[in-house]
Amino acid sequence: MVAEKTDVQSLHFEHRLWDNELKFFADEMVIFEHRLEEMVKKHEEPEALMRLEQFQNKFIRQKAVLQELAHDIKIHEQTISGLLKAGFGTPEHKVTDHTMLRERMESFREIYAEVKEDFYRYLLVWK
Repeated sequence: MVAEKTDVQSLHFEHRLWDNELKFFADEMVIFEHRLEEMVKKHEEPEALMRLEQFQNKFIRQKAVLQELAHDIKIHEQTISGLLKAGFGTPEHKVTDHTMLRERMESFREIYAEVKEDFYRYLLVWK
């Protein structure tokens, strides 16, 4: 497989989008955690509590993945920044694309969306 080449400005732009998106997801998870706390206080049914614990574990895992991804994006952004400072910021300067980071970000989005959808369905049932 041949690595794709792109310009530094495009990578930097994508990093900024990802950073904002991850911040939004992190904020959203705080809201979900508060809702989990409310639901634990509201329900005593073993089935409801078991599912709440499962969601709590899923959100903990998603937060860990999000933090790792944000860290790796930041490290890559520092590399990009170094290239910009070295004069490689023009469109004719091509660098290796960050395909693996993009794939990890896409995978995170998909899994996170599934967890959210499952949580919403749970909330519809248990209110």
